Amino acid sequence: MLKFFEKNKKIIISMATAIIILCGLAATYSYAGGIMDKKEVPSDYKIGITYDEAVKSDRPMIALFYVDWCGYCMRFMPKYKTLEKIYKDQYNLVMINAENPDMKNLVEDAAITGYPTMYILDPKYDNKIHLTNGIYGDLKKLRVEFDRYLRIRDLLDKKS
Repeated sequence: MLKFFEKNKKIIISMATAIIILCGLAATYSYAGGIMDKKEVPSDYKIGITYDEAVKSDRPMIALFYVDWCGYCMRFMPKYKTLEKIYKDQYNLVMINAENPDMKNLVEDAAITGYPTMYILDPKYDNKIHLTNGIYGDLKKLRVEFDRYLRIRDLLDKKS
């Protein structure tokens, strides 16, 4: 038996290594945290409320225009989820699929030239602020803009 192991040592080590790697991959993609929970496209994220609900509200909204085939949109979604946690009491967060035919007029009005595109929309004051995509990667810069708008809106509310 010892001769068998000595003769096939390389094969046995290779097979053991392969088994260890496969076990590690299986653990990584287990039901609890792997493939079953993976979000594949932005539409898989259920963040905020619908645009129609947001328009009826008294709060301003952070509107994210996206398409499911956009890699940048997908990479931005975890940040948008974080923004929802931070601003859920001050803003309505809205996801707008730019390829949805029901949103055609809104998408045209927003003059979307790339994805993702984000606006602060405020139906109460008929205000629309385009946030440049240069700050999407930096939550601090986004928060500065969202907080600035809340301060301005507070001033407008006090004048009313």
